[in-house]
Amino acid sequence: MRKAIALGMALCLLTVAAACGTKESPTPGVSGPKVTLAFSAWPGWFPWEVAEKKGLFAANGVDVELKYFDNYLDSLTALSTGNVTANSQTLNDTLISISAPGASKQTIVLVNDNSTGNDQIIARSGITSIADLKGKTIAVEQGTVDHFLLLLALQKAGLKGEDVTIKALPTADAAAAFKAEQVDAVGAFAPFTTTALERPGSTALATSKDFPGAIPDHLVFQASFVSEHPDTVQAVVKTWFDTLAWIAANKDEALAIMAEKAGVSVEDYKSYDLGTTIFNRDQNLAAFSPGSSAANLDYQAKQISQFLVSTGLAPESPALDGLFEPKFVQALS
Repeated sequence: MRKAIALGMALCLLTVAAACGTKESPTPGVSGPKVTLAFSAWPGWFPWEVAEKKGLFAANGVDVELKYFDNYLDSLTALSTGNVTANSQTLNDTLISISAPGASKQTIVLVNDNSTGNDQIIARSGITSIADLKGKTIAVEQGTVDHFLLLLALQKAGLKGEDVTIKALPTADAAAAFKAEQVDAVGAFAPFTTTALERPGSTALATSKDFPGAIPDHLVFQASFVSEHPDTVQAVVKTWFDTLAWIAANKDEALAIMAEKAGVSVEDYKSYDLGTTIFNRDQNLAAFSPGSSAANLDYQAKQISQFLVSTGLAPESPALDGLFEPKFVQALS
C-alpha cells in the first residue's frame, strides 16, 4: 500500500506546471486540465487501473494519466513536489506530508478504502506474540503506515520502538528479506504479504483489522488544483464510483485486470478482499462527517497526529483546516 516518512517539501513551480496538471487537455471529448493521478501497489487502489483500461475517465469527460509507482514513498514525494496532480495515499502519510515547515497543502476528496487486515506484522516460526518481538529484528519501510502499525502493536503489548531492531527496507525488499530468513519479522501490506507468508511457519501476529479505522486510504489532490479546477476533481471522483459499479457488474474481467497489475494470481488477489474494505458513497459521507470515533476522519486525524508526534514520525501536529473536502462525494446521487 502506501506509507510515508517526513519529507522535504517544495512548492509547485511554473516550470513544472504541465506535470502539476494545469495544462489544458488536448484529448478530444474532454475539457479542463489534464490530471496526473499516481497510485501504487495496494488492493484499494488497483480499481484505478480498471478505470483506465475501460475508458471510464474519458466517459466522464476528464483527461487522466495514471502514473504507477513501484515505490510508494516516491508517489508521496511526487505529490509533495508537484510532479503529479493527485496521489492515492494513507491518512497517516498525508498528515506527515503536510506537517513539515513549508509543506505543500493537500486536500482529501475521497476515501478509497480502509485497511481491515491487509497490513500485517508477520513473524517467523517460534514467535507467537507481539511481546515475543522484544530484541528481534524487523524489516519494515521506515516511516510508513506499516511502521505505524508496528508501533501501535508494540504499544498495545507494552513495548516501545526501541525494544526492537528496525531494518529499514522498501516493502517489497522487506518481504523478500523475511522470506529469505534474513530477519525475524516484517511489516508489510498486500500484495507483499503473500511473499512474506511463503516462509515456512510464518504467521501474522497483528493486522490492521486489530486497529479499526487506523489506516484509511484516500485520493489526495494538491489543494490549489482543487480550488482552481473543481469540475475536473468532481469528474475524477465520479469516475471512482462508476468504476466500482463496473467492477461489481464485471467481476471476472475486473479481477483479471487488477491481479495482472498487482503481479499476482487471480486467486491470490481474491484473498485480499476481506482485508480491504472499499468505501461506497454512504461510507464516504459517514467518514467525512465530524464525530468522535475512529470512523470519523477528523477524529482519527487528531489521534494519528498525536501518535506521529509522540513517536517522532512527524515534527508537529499539522493544521487540519481544509484537509477534508466532502463536497465532491456529497454532489453525487
